[in-house]
Amino acid sequence: MFSQIGELIFNNEAVAKTSDFTMGLEVEMQRVDEMHYLYKINNALRAALAPGELLWPLSMPPKLPADKSQLRLAKMGPKKEAYLKEWTKRHSYSEGTPCGVHINLSIDQHIIDLVKAGFPDKFKDEKAVRNYLYAVLAQGFVRYRWFITYLFGASPIAEANYFEKGQGIDHPVRSIRQSSYGFGTKFQGDYTDVQSYVDRIEDGVKQGILTSDYEFHGSVWFKGNANLKELPKTGVEYIELRMLDLDPSSSVGVRTDTLRFIRLLASYFIMHPALPLAEVNRVLDNADEMNDVVAKELPTEPCHYQNKALAMIKSLERYANQIQLGPEFSEILEDLEDRVINPKTTPSAKLMNYVENDSLESYALRRARRYQEAAMESLHPFQGFAGDHIPNADELKRELDK
Repeated sequence: MFSQIGELIFNNEAVAKTSDFTMGLEVEMQRVDEMHYLYKINNALRAALAPGELLWPLSMPPKLPADKSQLRLAKMGPKKEAYLKEWTKRHSYSEGTPCGVHINLSIDQHIIDLVKAGFPDKFKDEKAVRNYLYAVLAQGFVRYRWFITYLFGASPIAEANYFEKGQGIDHPVRSIRQSSYGFGTKFQGDYTDVQSYVDRIEDGVKQGILTSDYEFHGSVWFKGNANLKELPKTGVEYIELRMLDLDPSSSVGVRTDTLRFIRLLASYFIMHPALPLAEVNRVLDNADEMNDVVAKELPTEPCHYQNKALAMIKSLERYANQIQLGPEFSEILEDLEDRVINPKTTPSAKLMNYVENDSLESYALRRARRYQEAAMESLHPFQGFAGDHIPNADELKRELDK
C-alpha cells in the first residue's frame, strides 16, 4: 500500500522519477557521477600509479605491521591531519583502514515540486519537503541495512595484525566492516528528522564522545551544508549511504546491478508509509542489532533473518511489477533471492573459496594485477606493459573526455 505521498506520485504518473536519482559514487577517495565515467577515471588513476603500485580490491586492508605506529597518516592539510591525529588517539590505527563504496543519492526535483504542490498545508516550503523525504530515505536504509549487509557483505576475514592478540573474531563472517568490529565510532545517529539528527551529533561533540561532527560515522549521512548546525534551515541536498563493502569482483568496487538495486530500494521507501515518529529510534536501534547479527554470521550459513529477507524480496517484486519496471529489475531480484536461499552464493561466501592460510592476500593480488593490466591495456592498447608511459595531467584529461 502506497503512502499519501506515494499515491500522489503514482496518480501523477511520476513513479519513474522516484528512482531517477542523481547518483554520485565515492570509491575510496574517488567521487564520480556515472558508471562509465567511473571506469575511465579508475583506469586513469591506475595509469598514474608508480611502478609496482596496485589498488587493493578488498574492503579489509592487507597485512598490517605489528607496530601500527609505523603507518603514515594521509597528507590532507593541517585541519584534517589534526583531526586524524586526534582520531588515532581514540581509536586503533586498524579501525581507520577498511574501505568501501559510498553512494550519494539526490531526489529528482520533479518529485520535490510535486510533493510541495500536493501538500501545501504539510510543507511550508521546498526545504521542508526535502528534509522530510530525505529523512524517510534515511530511515528506510538504516532499517534494512542488515538486508544490504547480507546481500553485499564482502569482508569475511581480516589479514594479519588487523586485530590485536586476543581480540577480534575467531571465525569468518559476512562483513567485518559492517559489524561492531568495523570502522570508527560506535555512536548511533537519530534519524527521526533532520533536526534530531543534527542535535544528536552536536550533543555527542559536547559530551566529548565525538571530537567533531566529522567523527560521526553513521551508515547514512544527511548532506547539504558544511555547517551542520545550519542543515535543518538550509535543507538536505542529498544523502550519503556508507554501507557497502568493496566488491572485489569489479575493478571499480561496485557492480551496476548493485546500484540498480539501491535505486529500487530508494524508490520503494519514498512510495511507502514512513515510520511513525515515536517509533523511529526503537525500530532503528533494533535494526542496528539485526545488522550486527547478520554481519557476524558465518558467510556460508543461512541468515538468521532469512524469512524476513525473502519477504522483502517479494515485496520489492510486487512493487516492481506494480510500477512496471523493466525486466532487468526482475532479473536482479531473482538473483538476489537466490543469494538469500543459497548463502554460498553471497560475496563473502564466495571469497571463502579463495582463502589460503587464513588469508585472501594471494587472491587480492591476482585481482589487483588483473585490473591494473586491463586498465593499462585500455589506455594503451598498442603498447606493452613494460615501460608504459605514465600520462601527465593533460593526457589524463583527454582520456577522461573521450
